[in-house]
Amino acid sequence: MERGVSQVLPSAHILKVPLADGGEGTLEALCGKGKIFRSRVKNPLGENISALWGMMAGNHTAVVEIAQASGLVLVPPSKRNPMLTSTYGTGQQIAQALARGAKKIILTLGGVATSDAAAGMARALGYRFLDKAGKEIPKGATGLASLASIDVSRVNPRLKKVRFIAACDVSNPLCGREGSARIYGPQKGATPAMVNTIEKNFMNFSKIAHRDLKIDVLKIPGGGAAGGAGAGAIAFLNAKLQSGIDLVLHALNFENKIKRASLVITGEGRIDLQTLHGKTISGVARLASKHRIPVLAFCGETGEGYEKLLELGISKIVSLRTPGISRQKSMKEAGPLLARKVAETLSIMPPL
Repeated sequence: MERGVSQVLPSAHILKVPLADGGEGTLEALCGKGKIFRSRVKNPLGENISALWGMMAGNHTAVVEIAQASGLVLVPPSKRNPMLTSTYGTGQQIAQALARGAKKIILTLGGVATSDAAAGMARALGYRFLDKAGKEIPKGATGLASLASIDVSRVNPRLKKVRFIAACDVSNPLCGREGSARIYGPQKGATPAMVNTIEKNFMNFSKIAHRDLKIDVLKIPGGGAAGGAGAGAIAFLNAKLQSGIDLVLHALNFENKIKRASLVITGEGRIDLQTLHGKTISGVARLASKHRIPVLAFCGETGEGYEKLLELGISKIVSLRTPGISRQKSMKEAGPLLARKVAETLSIMPPL
């Protein structure tokens, strides 16, 4: 984008602000001027891996991106099974942030391989999940079926001294027609039979959490995020759920940075109806529109309903994929194509 702008407006002052909406990339966006730590944790299958977490600059706020230790990309397609995968590694990362003195922890929700309602995460922080015989339940969604009690006697005492914010961009509840299992289970490898089982197991989890933790997570909007980790974050961390893009925009002081801008340029891999619901572009467009700043949005390709984004104040939506260019070629040559498209678009726009 910068190269494209410079070709047409060589004297322009360009300010780059990397953004994310609570999914992958949020760690880098929030901790770009802070510190990034690499640590050994368990992946969703229980294997040792190296994963990142960060500390924002100038304060004691840690950022734990759930996909770093519990992400879908960490599990080969042939091994994806939310009945067995666990968020334990994410809990290990939170414990490391606590040990480094974090006073506030931002947990970003999205892109996970799990459907354990963050029970694995909580287990790494000292919670115990017991069956009727008083034995630890199995990991993953499977174990939630036999959950009979949640023991808090060994929970990490630092948890009570830390404020947690869980960043998510979905409003799905834990259970129901729009619940976590039915909407997101299949992409984690769940069969139709598994979806029904996970739904029942989430119901059992919510019942036990309501009784033992004194909190009802069943219908909370966003509770279904990240395989029920939204509900788990509320139940185990007393977290407040917040829109990911709103959190990032506020943390990076984005509105102040664009007030004097003549133009805002943003982008996303695919722009469609989903972009309206808490994605990066929607947040950028909302704040730019507030200050009457024109917005150009570039994407790899457009999908159904992309025109509705024009109602948010976006001046023009430009796709890299045009007739004669395949999707594979567009992806392979995305950088040069983006620079060229930005230059072409600016060259035919009225003077800023």
